[in-house]
Amino acid sequence: MFNKRDYNKELKDTSDHKYAYDFDFDVMHPFMLKSFIPFFQKGNLLELGSYKGDFTKKLLLYFDDITCIEASDEAIKIAKKELSSKVKFINSLLEDVKLLNKYDNIILIHVLEHTDNPIRILKKINDEWLSNRGRLFLVCPNANAASRQIAVKMGLISNNSAITFAERKHGHRITYSLDTLERDARFSGLKVIYRSGIFFKALANFQWDKLLKTDIVSKEYLDGCFKLGQQYPDLCSSIFLLCEKGK
Repeated sequence: MFNKRDYNKELKDTSDHKYAYDFDFDVMHPFMLKSFIPFFQKGNLLELGSYKGDFTKKLLLYFDDITCIEASDEAIKIAKKELSSKVKFINSLLEDVKLLNKYDNIILIHVLEHTDNPIRILKKINDEWLSNRGRLFLVCPNANAASRQIAVKMGLISNNSAITFAERKHGHRITYSLDTLERDARFSGLKVIYRSGIFFKALANFQWDKLLKTDIVSKEYLDGCFKLGQQYPDLCSSIFLLCEKGK
């Protein structure tokens, strides 16, 4: 049983680990969006766990009707400063929120691993929030990412799916791999129609942040890592499932 959580505190950087890195914003977000665009449905969009609205800004290029649910009131305050007139924000836990509408697109990226009951949330998405033609874009950090497997070989973490001390401080409850993520999606009733990986990654986020400040890594190299990730999804930074409403 977990203690009562402070979602504002979980967003704060620790002495040895950031909640979000430049690599997340400058590399992963654009490639996530690139992965999603071919599958977007016309209509409205629900973003579950919007953080400070960084990815929401990108979604506004494709959707006029966006609703965001975020557990941290501090994160919502920051997001509202730039997006308040364009996006509807709801400060609530995903487990508790009641929604009147159904949605044609639901975005859930790097959030499910933070929840105490992921299957319950996925079931709510399937049973209550997805429209009949709706699609869920589900992305989680990958336990089997090459960078993580290297960390295991270095003795920094005990196994691929281990939750590190810093990750637990940031609210991580599970580290998914493709098979366990698909297991929970299917168990909740969702229909998985597509699976892939996003960005082949052999370096840790803090190492990428240092590299991105140099001219060592070119745009072509980043594109190559993205394409290679589609060939080897199990070695990617993140894993991606596209789901539709199941029976």
